[in-house]
Amino acid sequence: MGLSAFALFVLAESLEGQALPGWKLVWSDEFDQRDGSPPDTSKWSYDIGGSGWGNAELQYYTDRLENARIEGGQLLIEAREESFGGRNHTSARLLTKGKWDWTYGRFETRVKVPSGAGLWPACWMLGSDIDVVDWPHCGEIDVMEQVGRLPKEIFGTIHGPGYSGGDSVGGTYNFVADVADDYHVFAVEWEENEIRWYVDGINYFTATPASLNGNAWVFDHDHFLLLNMAIGGNFAQALDPDVTFPKQFWVDYVRVYVPDGGGGSDMLVNSGLERGALSPWVGYAPGGANENGGYVESTSSTYYNGGNGGGDNVLTHSGQNVAK
Repeated sequence: MGLSAFALFVLAESLEGQALPGWKLVWSDEFDQRDGSPPDTSKWSYDIGGSGWGNAELQYYTDRLENARIEGGQLLIEAREESFGGRNHTSARLLTKGKWDWTYGRFETRVKVPSGAGLWPACWMLGSDIDVVDWPHCGEIDVMEQVGRLPKEIFGTIHGPGYSGGDSVGGTYNFVADVADDYHVFAVEWEENEIRWYVDGINYFTATPASLNGNAWVFDHDHFLLLNMAIGGNFAQALDPDVTFPKQFWVDYVRVYVPDGGGGSDMLVNSGLERGALSPWVGYAPGGANENGGYVESTSSTYYNGGNGGGDNVLTHSGQNVAK
C-alpha cells in the first residue's frame, strides 16, 4: 500500500528531527506507540530469568508490562521490589538479537537513569555469534553503563578475549551534577579498527587494536543492541537498603546511523542479509546479465537486471556481491 502525501510529509518531518550531519539514519525506535503498550516486537525481544546473568545480579527479568512499556513517547524500564521467580526484584532486558544487528556505524540513545546505589542501567551491544563462540569472544561494546554507587560517573567499555570483566578496556566521564538529574545523549561511533565514545557530544574515550596489549580485536562483525536495568551484581555492588522502588530507566530513543554517502561496497544496511559465506552470492554484471546466464532471480521467479525474455530490468548497486 502506498503512502499518502500527508503520511510522506509526517515521515519527512520525523526523519528531519533525527538528522545528524555526516550520518544517514538506517534504523531507529522513537517509542511512539500508545501509552501502556509493549515495545515494538518487530525490533525487540526479551531475556527472561533470574540466573544472576553471570554477574550475581539480584533481579528476575520479565517480559511483563509492569517492567517494560511505552509511556509518553519513551520506553520505560521499571525495576520493582516484589517476589517473583524466586527473586525479590524484577526488571527488564530488551534486545534486538535475531531481529536486527549491525557492523559499524553510530549507535545513539537519549536516556535518563534512576538514582540509587545498587542500580545498573545500561545500553550495550553483543556480538551476534555469541551462541557459537560464547562471551567474551563474541565481543561486547558498552555504549553506556551507570552504577548508582557512583552517581556522577558513566562508563564506556569493550570486552573481548583477554580483556573482559574487571580487566575490560574503557573510559569514564564525570559530570558536575548527578547523572540521574537529567537526560543525556550517549553514543559510540564504530568503524574498522576504532570505536569512539561520546556523551552529550563530547568524545571522552577512543579504543583501537593498539589499546588491547596484543589481545584480539573482535569488533569486525555484526552486533545486536541491548537495553536493561540490573540490580546489584559484581559491578553495581550491594543494593542500598534505603533505595525505594519502583525505579525507572527512561529511554527517549535509540538510533543507528551509517556514514552519509555510503559506507563502502561491503556496507549492508539490511541486517537480514548474510555477510558470511559469500560463495553462493551472484556477482554484479553491468551489462545486465551475469556470466553463463546466471541472472538474479527472486523467490517468485522474476528475473532482475536484464533477465530472460520479459524479465524486469531493475537497476542494482555496484560492488562485488550485491544480490542473493
